[in-house]
Amino acid sequence: MKLRDLEYLVAVADEHHFARAAERCFVSQPTLSGQLKKLEEELGVLLVERSSRHVVITEAGQAVVAQAREVLAAAREIKGIAESFHDPMAGELQVGLIPTVAPYLLPLIMPHLSRAYPNLRLWLHEQQTHVLMERLRRAELDLLILALPVPEHDFTEIDLFREPFQLAVPASDPLVKQGITSLSDLNEREVMLLEEGHCLREHALDVCLSGGAREYGTFHATSLETLRHMVGEGMGITLMPQLAVPKRTTKSDSIRYLPFAEPQPSRRIGMLYRRNSYRAETFLRIGEVITRLIDESA
Repeated sequence: MKLRDLEYLVAVADEHHFARAAERCFVSQPTLSGQLKKLEEELGVLLVERSSRHVVITEAGQAVVAQAREVLAAAREIKGIAESFHDPMAGELQVGLIPTVAPYLLPLIMPHLSRAYPNLRLWLHEQQTHVLMERLRRAELDLLILALPVPEHDFTEIDLFREPFQLAVPASDPLVKQGITSLSDLNEREVMLLEEGHCLREHALDVCLSGGAREYGTFHATSLETLRHMVGEGMGITLMPQLAVPKRTTKSDSIRYLPFAEPQPSRRIGMLYRRNSYRAETFLRIGEVITRLIDESA
């Protein structure tokens, strides 16, 4: 039995699709399928029921998958321990980020982390909070960068920075003349928000309700960029986290970004990792770099 075969099985269990599992494991579908057949023959039990329409993990397969996750996590940890023993800023890290942070934070921090720690290899995963939390529990991910607080958990938190919100409005909106806005300006306005599942939706909804605004009921966006395009087309207004706001705008732009007067509504961005992780020093150093870069970019 090889660790790689267990990785194939876990991938099929997660994806419920041989082609996607093969793509995730960077192998051909026939290779993945053949290796799983060999694993089943070695164990003498059917792990996966195959058909042209669906993939089902058998009861025995589910038990094996659960154990395989623990074995793979332990194997990664053994490798990481050996690497970090020589250099805490070397080796591989599986890092998860939420979609409302990843596209805006990564271009800022990755060049600096690569230069500062050339022996540290980061594998990046962009998913919603509930998915990231579950993957952290299963030891598939080592570190999360996301909005805090999160639902009840038993992980260690590291605060990174507070990210203010700005109000994104069409260039023709009367609020543009003010140059700065306040929560009271949201009273009776309809604000476009992200769909359910995004933690930013809950933060933005809290801001809207505190300002007397209503949610734009007939549209929920899948991403911040969709919201941005809708504002640009004059469809409404929305809240944008600071990192998603362009550094420079011109008079010809169809969107204006208005900062809020103090006290500015904001969200906490931080890191989560499993308690007693042997990579705690690594995470702290990464956090220090992120905090410094955010302060310098402000």
